[in-house]
Amino acid sequence: MLTTEDNERLTRVGPGTPMGQLMRLYWLPFLPSTDLPPGGQPQRVRLLGEELLAFKDSEGRLGLVDHACPHRGAPLVFGRNEDCGLRCVYHGWKFGVDGKVLDMPAEPADTRLKDKTRLKHYRCTERNGMVWAYMGPDQDAPPPLPHLEWNMVPQENVHVSFRVQECNWLQAVEGEIDSAHAAILHGRIDAQGAISEWVAKRDLRPIFECQKQDFGMSVASRRVLDDNTHYWRVNQFLLPFYTLVPPQSKYPELSGHAWVPLDDHHTLCIMFSYTPVTPFYEKTRKLFVEGHAGRETGHPSQDAYVPRPPTQPFAKYWTKFNNETGFLFNYDAQTKTWFSGLPGLWVQDAACQSGVAPIYDRSKEHLGISDTGIAMTRRLLLDSVRKLSAEGVKPPRYDDPELWMVRAVSLTLPASESWKDDGGKLAMTARLGEDFGYAL
Repeated sequence: MLTTEDNERLTRVGPGTPMGQLMRLYWLPFLPSTDLPPGGQPQRVRLLGEELLAFKDSEGRLGLVDHACPHRGAPLVFGRNEDCGLRCVYHGWKFGVDGKVLDMPAEPADTRLKDKTRLKHYRCTERNGMVWAYMGPDQDAPPPLPHLEWNMVPQENVHVSFRVQECNWLQAVEGEIDSAHAAILHGRIDAQGAISEWVAKRDLRPIFECQKQDFGMSVASRRVLDDNTHYWRVNQFLLPFYTLVPPQSKYPELSGHAWVPLDDHHTLCIMFSYTPVTPFYEKTRKLFVEGHAGRETGHPSQDAYVPRPPTQPFAKYWTKFNNETGFLFNYDAQTKTWFSGLPGLWVQDAACQSGVAPIYDRSKEHLGISDTGIAMTRRLLLDSVRKLSAEGVKPPRYDDPELWMVRAVSLTLPASESWKDDGGKLAMTARLGEDFGYAL
């Protein structure tokens, strides 16, 4: 369990909060590059509790600025993206991507107000189809972008999706590093389908081992296959909000999420699935986009989205699966086919993570052995937040881009060997251009 005070410390991410201070040390992925064509429509976003606007000017330069004009507070989402700047439609004030005022048409030509006014702005860049923001204190010299394998393999090797989830970021993170739930929540009662064939289904009472790492936390679960063989699944938590899931299907892939905090109650779920060497499976990509037999897969399908007005942050990425719709729970399906009655993998996770409250009162919990990884990750985060806020000590290697070159693994090993041995360490190290490196 968490005390109420510690729960607040970990879930509140706005300006001036301890967790918000920690988050601002890191680059944040937040939009696909295709959402921001040069000279195109600005996009409302919200990151770490701040209301912002993203756009790419007519010269292709990225901007991430305050959503409100500093003149009279008009919404810049309606701004004209023209001639290397964003012009407010109220009085015509025009701003560059650096927040400087370029024009004040209703003011005298020699006005000094132009030099005194600056629109709040943050450093922004893109790589491999992803737009990144740095909201930290050193805007002039930010750390390098993290070397995350999913954002560095060729784009034909990866499928990335976006959706907004109505809960705080930590509830979402904890759902993915929890290896005990997968074979249960995502299971069927008719013994059909690929999930029923998961190796993890053979032993629903795994033994857990966790190890603190410079990058975050490794959460390993051991299942007994026979007297001589163990099956290890190692989920990874990477600071500040990444989770990696081990491969397990007949078409093995590496996958995970960036759980980017929008505010205390909403999370941008960026899911990535990729193959390290070969192009991604076209059949799988089609399933991700179209869904399967009316159900969702690990990614939101094209039919999952219910777009909102452009004045709302991330307007394109809200879905019909939420508390208002009951996540489209189907009791009849629960009695006949699906253990949960919820229509698809990511919906099952989202319903359990956010179905009670956007910030659940963790003082009411009763944690078990299977929650070891969650408890240790919380301690890691609390320790990181306290050191930064009280002593100014930043997490180890937070500015080393190689820190994030990590993989989650699923290893079948002799009972005498551990996932912590040299073979496991090698398999957990991401190396661009190299395959899994072990039998799946």
